[in-house]
Amino acid sequence: MPKTVLICDDEAYILESVSFVVRKEGFTVITADNGEKALAMAREHKPDLMFLDVEMPKKTGYEVSAALKADAETRHIYIIMLTARGQAADEKRGYEAQVNEYVTKPFSPRKLAKRLHEILD
Repeated sequence: MPKTVLICDDEAYILESVSFVVRKEGFTVITADNGEKALAMAREHKPDLMFLDVEMPKKTGYEVSAALKADAETRHIYIIMLTARGQAADEKRGYEAQVNEYVTKPFSPRKLAKRLHEILD
């Protein structure tokens, strides 16, 4: 069964571009366009990996990550924060919310694909 990746971003073009890369690499994709949906989808589907934006409606990526990592049912999800917020304080806050990696936009689709396989294969 293919591994599942949840992509959470409120910008449609980011959802589309990351989804394209993930599907092309052979993984199952689910998406959410706000923090509450991201939390619900993660709890329902328990994806293997999650790309999570910081700035989203309803709940921030920081809030979503902290909630998922505090729950025994979802703490295994590998979370990559994919965001335009590149300041050291933003990154520090991401790691405090227990994200596994912090990647700033714009991102390289080739590097993203390589990272997917390193984590999920």
